[in-house]
Amino acid sequence: MMNIPQDYVAQSYNPRAKQYVTSQVHAFGPDLEQIKELLKNENKASLLDLGCGGGHVSYCAAPLVKEVVACDISQTMLDAVLQTAQEKALNNITTQKAPAEQLPFKDHQFDWVISRFSSHHWHNLAQGIAEIKRVLHPNGTVIIIDTIAPLDKTADSFLQTIELLRDHSHVRNYNIAEYTQLFAIHGFTLHSITQRELDLEFNGWINRTKPSMNCVQAIIELQRVAPAHVKSILKFKENHNFSLPTATFIVKG
Repeated sequence: MMNIPQDYVAQSYNPRAKQYVTSQVHAFGPDLEQIKELLKNENKASLLDLGCGGGHVSYCAAPLVKEVVACDISQTMLDAVLQTAQEKALNNITTQKAPAEQLPFKDHQFDWVISRFSSHHWHNLAQGIAEIKRVLHPNGTVIIIDTIAPLDKTADSFLQTIELLRDHSHVRNYNIAEYTQLFAIHGFTLHSITQRELDLEFNGWINRTKPSMNCVQAIIELQRVAPAHVKSILKFKENHNFSLPTATFIVKG
């Protein structure tokens, strides 16, 4: 029986582990190359991959740091990450099941905390950021990468609805102002924001979560009836492919 909101997310993602380990959208990208560059002189560092999903940050970081803890609320996902790490001979990756809002780690345990495409599933973003602050070394670095809500309210409404129809465990995409405000509230210093576009091929995007045909048709209909400026912001195409804005936030503890 589910008794906390995060259980719903975990049960939604348990059957999807293989799709996220093998997802090309998640396995590659300039954001991962940016992470590699930042970690190239961090061979003594401990790193938390928070909301690790298919583990792609962990695989990227493990050859460059002392140790990686891959943390997620889906045990099936963690099992897949550990198996893949063993196949890749990345023996410094361990796993931990936990929600971002309640981390079972010591204060100041990690030199780096990285979260990639996870925070839109957290049920309390502010509490998750507070927990990151607690487990981060005082001189540590945080990288949060995620899809970003448009500032335009109509485009934001269309995006949130499409995301929820595609993935019922979706909580919310936040805009840049919401992230930066929470960083400031929790005492982080914002170092940089890198904005990019994440191009999504519709069929692959749908197949990772396997929503009902009714939900798929509703997404297609929303794309069709969207106002022109929403179609422009989200780059809706006739084949239903589209793009989402993303941001890579680098903050210091």
